Amino acid sequence: METVGRSKLKVLCTAIAGIVLLILGILMSISVGAADIDASMVLKSFFDADSSKEQTIIRTLRLPRALVGALVGANLAVAGALMQAITRNSLASPQVFGVNAGASFFIVSAFVFFPNLSSVSLVCVAFIGAAVGGMAVYSFASGGGMTQVKLALAGMAVHFFLSSLTQGMIIFNEQAKDVLYWLVGSINGKTWAHVNMILPWSLFGLLVAAMFSRSVSILVLGENMAQGLGQRVYRIRILAGILVIILAGSSVAVAGPVGFVGLIIPHIVRRLVGGDYRRIIPFSALFGALLLVYADILVRLIAYPFESLVGIVTAIIGAPFFLYLAKRGRNIKQ
Repeated sequence: METVGRSKLKVLCTAIAGIVLLILGILMSISVGAADIDASMVLKSFFDADSSKEQTIIRTLRLPRALVGALVGANLAVAGALMQAITRNSLASPQVFGVNAGASFFIVSAFVFFPNLSSVSLVCVAFIGAAVGGMAVYSFASGGGMTQVKLALAGMAVHFFLSSLTQGMIIFNEQAKDVLYWLVGSINGKTWAHVNMILPWSLFGLLVAAMFSRSVSILVLGENMAQGLGQRVYRIRILAGILVIILAGSSVAVAGPVGFVGLIIPHIVRRLVGGDYRRIIPFSALFGALLLVYADILVRLIAYPFESLVGIVTAIIGAPFFLYLAKRGRNIKQ
């Protein structure tokens, strides 16, 4: 009984710390940049708006940028958690398993052949690309019996193949060169239009994932166990796959294929709050938002007053983490 009480206290403290750090990160994100804005002006902008230059920068540039960063981070982290659950593979993530690459390829293709697509159409194109990438990995890995190694190898193969096609399209089409910057993963210059573009999909995907978390926890115990407990395994996998497509596709459409967030965060969260997906999914959303908000602050400080790309920071963090997970292999618990 005492152990359960300590576990709940740890979860509560982790939640409070995460929320406080996220609020501080958003405030820092709003204040840091080429135009330095002090904390008092940031706080004032929430309660007493005026038409000063600082408040215009806050309201039109930095606040939507911070919100997009938080939403993209939350989406990718939850998508990664769901993928690791349904595949029972510790290396699963939208980046590794071709979902981001598929969405990117379809978006760049749409940009080349249909340059005047609306934001809604662009998100739908990203969904189709994410689905194609994910299904290609699943179909290649399932032949002759699916294993974790086959799934990881198929994922990387599809990822590199689609990434190569995307880069080739950019090289041979002059009008596609504008998306090269986006292709690394960036939330620079995001506006309220981008917030409106991603927000409905994020709210839907994250809420449904949270409601669906108990079934995911049971699925992780094993297919036979889940069926014995009355779970419809096939429907769970289909719904989880749809949620991954929605969360990852909408994020790629807005910010490009930001890598490794969906790989790193679920593992950190499992260490902090345990293996119950009723905790993993909401905490993955919280800590995914944290990672991307603070990564975006870091890109503004690396070469101040110039800016780098947030995808570079997540790759620098994520690549060694991926190698660490690959080395540990089966010793990692789902």
